[in-house]
Amino acid sequence: MAFLIRGAHAVDPQAGLDDVVDVLVDGERIGEVGPGLEVPTGATVIDARGRYLVPGLVDMHVHFRDPGFEYKETIETGSRAAAKGGFTDVATMPNTAPVCDTGAVVRYQIDSAEAVGLVRVHPMGALTKGEKGEGLAEIGDMVVEGAAAFSDDGRGVQSAGMMRTCMEYVSQFDRVVSVHCQIDTLTESGLVNEGRCSTRLGMFGWPALGEELEIERDIDLCRLTGCPLHIQHLSTARGLELVRGAKAEGLPVTCEVTPHHLFLDEDDITDAYETNLKVNPPLRLASDAAALRDGICDGSVDCLVTDHAPHAAHEKDCEFEIASFGTVGLETSLPLVLTNLVRTSRLSWPHLVELMAVNPRRLLRLDAVRIERGGEATLTLIDPEVEVEVDDAWFAGKSRNSAFMGAHLKGAATDVWCAGTRTLADGTVA
Repeated sequence: MAFLIRGAHAVDPQAGLDDVVDVLVDGERIGEVGPGLEVPTGATVIDARGRYLVPGLVDMHVHFRDPGFEYKETIETGSRAAAKGGFTDVATMPNTAPVCDTGAVVRYQIDSAEAVGLVRVHPMGALTKGEKGEGLAEIGDMVVEGAAAFSDDGRGVQSAGMMRTCMEYVSQFDRVVSVHCQIDTLTESGLVNEGRCSTRLGMFGWPALGEELEIERDIDLCRLTGCPLHIQHLSTARGLELVRGAKAEGLPVTCEVTPHHLFLDEDDITDAYETNLKVNPPLRLASDAAALRDGICDGSVDCLVTDHAPHAAHEKDCEFEIASFGTVGLETSLPLVLTNLVRTSRLSWPHLVELMAVNPRRLLRLDAVRIERGGEATLTLIDPEVEVEVDDAWFAGKSRNSAFMGAHLKGAATDVWCAGTRTLADGTVA
C-alpha cells in the first residue's frame, strides 16, 4: 500500500535532512522524498503539516516477559505498547522463563513478533546459562538465530573472571555486551537510594557505589578484552563520569539512560510509599538526575531507553518492601522527552533522532534506516502539540505500573510505519 506523507518536517541527521518535505511510502520502501510530490493513484494522503517525521524509533532495553511471565506482558501486548509509543524496533531482555540463553528462545521471540506484525523484536541473549553467572550460554547458537546483543540483565555477572570470559567470547561475534551493573553484596537488601532517602523512609539503602564499582570493573575488562561494552540504565553522576573517561581514552564504551532516572529523583518517593517509583537501579539524587540530563544534551549519553518493566497489579499494589522493581515506559518515553527536553530547547530534533533511532540501531548491529529514496519505510510521525494525559486509557500494553501516572505531557507519536506497514494510525494501534 502507498502513503503520501504531505508536508512533514523530516529530520534525519544521517541523510543531512532537516526540512519540510513530502515522503512517498511505496510498499516496504520510500519511493521519493521532496517538496510537492504528486499523489500516486490509490495512495493514502496524510496531512502531516506541523508534525515531524523521523526514522523509526528503537528502544534497546525492554522486558516483554514472554516466555514465562505472560501474565505481566506478552510479545503481542508489548508490541502494542511499543507501537503506541512510536517505536518500530525493540531489544528484549533475557530474564524470561526459560532464560533466553539458547537459539531456540531467541527464535521463538523473533517468530512471535513477526506473527504479531507490529514491531520488530531483537532479543538480547544471556551471557551465562540461566543468568547464574557460572558458565557461558550458547552465544554462537544465539547469534545464528538473531540475537542482537548479550546481557545478564536483571542481576549482572558477579564474578570478574566470568565476565572476562564472557567478553572475550562475545567479542568474536561483533556483538555488544550490555551490562546491568549491580554488586549483589552491596545492594541485595536495598530498596531505595542509600542516604537521606533511606533514612527518611526507614528502609534499607541501595548505595550508588554498588553500581559504580561494577561500571569501573567492566570498563577495566573492556580495556583488557577489547569487547564493546554498553552500560545499562545509568543512574549516577559518577557513573557518567566513568563512561566519559572511558570514551576519552578511546575505549568502545557506550551508555543509556531512562526517563525515570532523568526526570525523577529520590525526593519524589514520599511517605505515601508509591510502589511505581520502586525501580532498579533506584531513583538517585536530584543532582544525579541533573547530571544525566546534561549528559543527554552534551552527547555523553548514547541512547535513551525505557527499561519497560511491566508487572501485574498485585505485584505493585502491596507494601513497598515486597513490591516488584520496575516501571513501564514505552508509551510515555517520547512524550516525556519532548515535554522536558525538546520543548525547553535543551535537546534538538536531530539529537533526539540520534538518541532514539540512530545510535540504538548501530549498537544492536541493525541496518541503518534513512529517510531517502530507496530507504526502508520504517518511520515515526510525531505531533509535538498533542496533549497527553498519562492515565489508564493512555496505555496499550497489559500493565499500568507507570512512575509517571497522572502526568500532563505534550507531544507524541501519531503514526508509525514498520517496513511500509502502518502499525499506528492517528494515535491508534493497528
